[in-house]
Amino acid sequence: MSLVQARGLVKDYRAGDVVVHAVRGVDFDIEAGAFAAFVGPSGSGKSTLLNMIGALDRPSAGTLTVAGTNVGELKRGAAADFRGEHIGFVFQDFNLVPVLSAFENIEYPLLMVRKRRADERRKRVLELLEAVGMAEQRDKRPDQLSGGQKQRVAVARALATNAPLVLADEPTANLDHASAYKVIELMRRMRDEAGTTFLFSTHDSKIMAEAETTFVLEDGLLRIDQGGVA
Repeated sequence: MSLVQARGLVKDYRAGDVVVHAVRGVDFDIEAGAFAAFVGPSGSGKSTLLNMIGALDRPSAGTLTVAGTNVGELKRGAAADFRGEHIGFVFQDFNLVPVLSAFENIEYPLLMVRKRRADERRKRVLELLEAVGMAEQRDKRPDQLSGGQKQRVAVARALATNAPLVLADEPTANLDHASAYKVIELMRRMRDEAGTTFLFSTHDSKIMAEAETTFVLEDGLLRIDQGGVA
């Protein structure tokens, strides 16, 4: 079974008397270990899809299964538990905690969702800092790091709990050209080494070129699918 499977997936929003059809009956499969992207212009539905896959929002209709769980049926508490165990997030604005060091930001999800001994947490965080090339910056706060360094910390944080799926919403939008390529290269290496599935939403041509599976969205519909099943 696919890691992510959508059938007839719909998401509607109501804005006053107007109904916005953000996602309009899409089907797709994403296999474990994929390096895939939803691409398209603003308003095409790609971030809405990520939010539903991440159990941050519920479908209006259709089915959406992630890691064997129908996430559309999860209540709020169960959805939070599911995210903590199965999904890591990387955001375009990094979303690091300003008062915490790089080490502490990566450790944070381990404190929140998994009961691990302090020595186990420390070992895991140090391994990730080394893996993303940030060991020497472990004690620096976000305001002491470059954009590329912040995103490396964010990737390490997303991997901290060994979640099988990482969702990255426009992860290179706030990075310069060189930093963007380094972050993409880092995420691909993490996929190759750990088997983590990476799923992006983007209109960045750099990620489009690097993605192995591309789902092109327009007005809430899948127009083209390169390498996947739609």
